[in-house]
Formats: sequence, C-alpha cells, structure tokens
Amino acid sequence: MPMLTQTVLPRWRGFNLLEMFTTRSTGDWQEEDFRWIAEWGFDFVRLPMCYTLWTAPHDPFTLLEEGLAKIDRAVCLGERYGLHVCLNFHRAPGYSVNRERQEPFNLWADQTALDAFCLHWQTLAERYRGIPSSRLSFNLVNEPGALGQGGLTRERHERVMRTAVTAIRAIDSQRLILLDGLAYGRLPCPELADLEGVAQSCRAYDPMGLTHYKANWVSTVDNTVVPTWPGALHNGRPWGRADLEALYAPWIALAQQGVGVHCGEGGAYQYTPHNVVLRWLEEVLQILKAANIGWALWNLRGPFGVLDSGRADVAYEDWHGHALDRPLLNLLQRY
Repeated sequence: MPMLTQTVLPRWRGFNLLEMFTTRSTGDWQEEDFRWIAEWGFDFVRLPMCYTLWTAPHDPFTLLEEGLAKIDRAVCLGERYGLHVCLNFHRAPGYSVNRERQEPFNLWADQTALDAFCLHWQTLAERYRGIPSSRLSFNLVNEPGALGQGGLTRERHERVMRTAVTAIRAIDSQRLILLDGLAYGRLPCPELADLEGVAQSCRAYDPMGLTHYKANWVSTVDNTVVPTWPGALHNGRPWGRADLEALYAPWIALAQQGVGVHCGEGGAYQYTPHNVVLRWLEEVLQILKAANIGWALWNLRGPFGVLDSGRADVAYEDWHGHALDRPLLNLLQRY
C-alpha cells in the first residue's frame, strides 16, 4: 500500500528570520526571536540570506570571515534553543527574486555564476561539516522563477541543482539539502527525485489576491477587490478549498515517491482582513498537516508575521514591547 503522507522529514514548524535577507541587512540576529520561537513550541527557522553580505565588493569569489561569522552565530543560536536551522540563499550568485540589485551574471546560463554558487555552498559545507542534518539543512536558492524567465528551463535548473548538490556532497556526504520548486515554489521537480538526501520545498502564497493584497511589489493582483475566503482571486478566478487541495496534490504525490517535502514560506500581507487570513491559513495548515508536511511562516516580525505586523484590525497583545497577534499565534500552535 503506497504511503499517503510525507515521511522523510520531520514535520518542522516555524518561521523565516530576515536579518540577512537583503543587500542592506546587518546580520544582527535577535536571540529573543530564537528563544520565543522555541518557547511557543516551534522547532524550525529558515534564514533567507544575501550572498553579498559575506563577499568582497564586486567579487563573488572572495568570501569574508566577518560575514560568515554572522551565519555561524545563527547556527549556534539554533542549537542553543533546539531549533533546526535551514540556510537559504535568497540572493544567490546570479539569481534572486528580489529586484533590489541587478546581478552581474545569470545562474541559469553562465558558468561563472554556477562556479561562484558552488564555491559558496562548498564553503558552508566545510564550515558546518559534523553538524548533523537534524540540526542544519541547506536550501540552495529561493524560488526559481517562471519557466522561460531569465533563460530558466527545467533542464538548466536541473543542471545547476545537480552540480551544486555534487559539489556539496564532495565535502559533506550527509548534509540535508532542500530545493525550492519552480515558478516561485509552486511546481515540484520530479526530475530531481532520485537525488539522495535531497528534499523539496513548496509555498503557501495562493491565492495571490488574498496573500498579496495591496503588496506594492506585486503587479498581478487587483487591489480593488477586497479578498474573502473562500472566493479570493487567483489569476482572475475565485479560489476555494478544492483549489488549495489541487495546489498541493503534486507535492503530496512527490512525497509518495519517497521525497521529503516542506513548505518553506507562506502567509498573507498586512492589508488582507485578519479574519480572512485566519480562515484561509487554517485550511492550508489542515492540508499540510494531513500530508505530514511542515511549514515556516513568512515572517516572525513584520507584515506577514505574528509580531509587529502593522495590521489595523487586530487587538494586539503586548509581548516584551512587541505587538503580538495572539489569534494568529494560537492558530499556528494548533497545527
């Protein structure tokens, strides 16, 4: 009888922490974030990072100890508080979904970008060799884009991922590796299902008319339509529970092949009505839990998070000087 749920990974649950997220970030991790996440009963942090924070200016092949030491500190904080730490390149050499900087090369097309990408991951593989995969994983590149965008094809993506996995394995044969799905984490990659010790990561951002309502970096959402649930729009069509189930069906099928699956990001922006967010997110979490798929909210602190989200329709609780969205936290704790 085929397994009906994901069985390779623990059902890790937690948050994305953003202290090394952009080219302007400082890497000043807040220890209380790690402590609170653990105290609230969660066990996972994903760290989206920008490679320019640990490289010399205009030289992706010169890695600087000062920047790498900031990653070390986050890994140590994860150990201190019993959290699995997932390191992710939100900006990798040659690619990022974040448009704040134009990359000097293309990860999907240029060998120089791929060489730098492998160098960075090999450096981290050497640095953290000996830390078990129960505590640390590598999530190679955040949200490869739409097929055809920037020269991205399944074949090019597969080549880059296999090359990087091989490079890491030459240093650390045991490191758990996660690969984000294509189309910004929506499409699994069954062509990579044969890779040992390699899991894949989906997203919880659909329907976009709900999750990214009034998000100023998104141009595909009709911000004149206040989202409801069910009924929020995605590509002009109202969505309900059946659409969520169809979204995750290919990921559950991938898990049934014996591939680990985790949902590395999800959530809804601050302008979506709070009661709509809670209804939608509970249905997402029900589907993920039934498939034994863990998740990480984007983010802990900020407009998608449980702290300091800036929502106008929440009765916040004071939490050590932060505004805590207790209903959202309670929902996450139930799943």
